[in-house]
Amino acid sequence: MEQERLQEIKRKYNVVGNSDALNHALDVCLQVAPTELSVLIVGESGVGKEVLPRIIHDSSPRRREKYFAINCGSIPEGTLDSELFGHEKGSFTGAIGESEGYFGIADRGTLFLDEVGELPLATQARLLRVLETGEYIRVGGQSIRKTNVRIVAATNVNMRKAISEGKFREDLYYRLNTIPVFLPPLRDRGNDILLLFRMFSYQMMEKYRLPRLELTEGARRLLLKYKWPGNIRQLKNITEQLSVLSEDKTITEEQLLRFIPDDEDSMALVSPSRPSSDGGSKTYESERQMLFNILFELRNNITSLNNDVAELKRQVMALGGTLTPSRHDVMALPAPMSELPHHVMPESGDTLSDAANAKGDSDIFDEVEEVDDDKQPDDSDDTMNIYQVELEQIRKSLIRNNGNRRKAAQELGISERTLYRRLKEL
Repeated sequence: MEQERLQEIKRKYNVVGNSDALNHALDVCLQVAPTELSVLIVGESGVGKEVLPRIIHDSSPRRREKYFAINCGSIPEGTLDSELFGHEKGSFTGAIGESEGYFGIADRGTLFLDEVGELPLATQARLLRVLETGEYIRVGGQSIRKTNVRIVAATNVNMRKAISEGKFREDLYYRLNTIPVFLPPLRDRGNDILLLFRMFSYQMMEKYRLPRLELTEGARRLLLKYKWPGNIRQLKNITEQLSVLSEDKTITEEQLLRFIPDDEDSMALVSPSRPSSDGGSKTYESERQMLFNILFELRNNITSLNNDVAELKRQVMALGGTLTPSRHDVMALPAPMSELPHHVMPESGDTLSDAANAKGDSDIFDEVEEVDDDKQPDDSDDTMNIYQVELEQIRKSLIRNNGNRRKAAQELGISERTLYRRLKEL
């Protein structure tokens, strides 16, 4: 599209920004406007989706007809069908007269259905019929009515997820999504953030005779770094707060931080060393801990599977079969007891419960602490890595819990008896 035409649209509808994603969204709207195709605008809450349907209507052959913007999420479910499709007199309590509904009033015009993802399933079925045939029936009525309405819908809901959860009809989604338009979140629009801040500051200056705000370099970087979960609406609120409450009209980074929420829930500042909500830090160590837990659980599942296979082989041999167990048939069967370090196993005459009673917390702690990598089972590299990871996981868990077996077992997600069994096997 020609830049002159694009800039003219921006000036007319007070659209501020020059990011490629924003320009592409406007370009698509102007291209689809002369057609009768349905449009679905997708974007987060607060990005300004309500401007695009107006641009589409005003640039279409329907521009001299009626335009209605309806927030589907704000109408109570009990009256939604009546509001959209109208009702007959006496069809429900309070229906003292007839109502045309939006589809009747907006005939030959445009309906903007905002938050269309909030529609109940029954209303979705009626909307689908209107889109496919142009026909609808009033609430409490029997006669079929015709309407020629163009639908432009918008949503901030993940429609694919809503379809998979049975909250939105797949056939209606494809009918609405004939032409998709994506409006980017503010955090992805780069220097548009600074342009919008300047515009909102100017509006406050004109409306309330306030001094105009200026930003230091540090404040500019902070605005660009912030994730803006509330998008343009949040930026406008913060600009208005600064205009009224800030004594110094040259806004520094420190002043700006007082108005920007700095917490995890608001997705505030992007920082690789950002502290977690419990006061700790999200580091590589915590990610490695998570991987250790996954590998530990995987090892337990493999051991259980191998034991089942070994038992099945023994049964086959007992019935006169010729099947010979192999340590490599499934995935690295547990190493024979003779190959394991003796100082991590209970004595041969002890049961697991005897070992639990005979050894204190510090004894088990010492046993795992003294395990050397040189004494790992003689197996393939993959198997040795699994043994090493599991031993390291048990050792670290016991260290963190000061040798307390019960707490270590709970942290690893296993029972105390399983912990002893794993020590015996290893």
